[in-house]
Amino acid sequence: MKIEHIRTFLEISDCGNFNRAAEILNVTQSTVSARVKSMEETFGRALFKRSHNGVELTYAGQHFRQYALNIQRLWQQAHQRVSLPESFSHGIGLGSQVSLWESLVLKWMPWMRRNAADVALHVEADYSPSLMRQLSDGLLDIGIMYNPRRTPGLIIEDLLNETLVLVATDQRKLHEGWVEDYVFVDWGNEFRASHGEAFPDMETPAISVGLGSLGLEYILQNGGSGYFPIRVVQAYLDQQKLFMVEQAPQLQRPAYVVYIESARDQETLDLALRGLREIASSEGN
Repeated sequence: MKIEHIRTFLEISDCGNFNRAAEILNVTQSTVSARVKSMEETFGRALFKRSHNGVELTYAGQHFRQYALNIQRLWQQAHQRVSLPESFSHGIGLGSQVSLWESLVLKWMPWMRRNAADVALHVEADYSPSLMRQLSDGLLDIGIMYNPRRTPGLIIEDLLNETLVLVATDQRKLHEGWVEDYVFVDWGNEFRASHGEAFPDMETPAISVGLGSLGLEYILQNGGSGYFPIRVVQAYLDQQKLFMVEQAPQLQRPAYVVYIESARDQETLDLALRGLREIASSEGN
């Protein structure tokens, strides 16, 4: 059985549609169907139930999925290891949400180069769901994110608490005008819960955004107020382009580090995690 067959099976099981899987894999629908047929003939069992709404795994398909994930993980690990230049003993992959890039990842990379010069680093930015998937598939060793999902084989650990402050483009107090042009930045489930407790009677703002940098740029250009990490807005506060809203509560946004339970190189993983913890601690959170 070819690795392309494994990837095809997993893609179909994720999206529930042969055509969509073909688009993602950049192959024809007939190629996808042929790969599935070959696997089903090999096992002598149907792996998918077909319907007008798409496909879903059969009982046999559900059993095979975990083996397929392990096969893909081993293949990726082998590919990464064999492809390393001889000057590197091994490599480690880390993924992070964009908003944590500057405060953690850009400091972690030189830390690793100083403390493990023979380890090749693979680093990328993405959102929590994609990072969790890559961790599960063995494409990454470590993920830094805000909204991890409990997943077998992965360990979730508190890393830091970001302090978010309410700022505005002019000087205001909590109950004087900040709501009228308030931009709600959706910093995730825990932030929404804390925000609801702090402002239980607040009506839905006219503008809500899901990306912090977009909300910040909007109020800088058009005026307004919003909650942002103190580390992000500190320079604007120093320049008096933004002002803290007086008497506004500070809210916390926890960030987590997620890593594989059974590492192919435990010593390197432990070193990489130590570096992240030291950097997070030095951030003062």
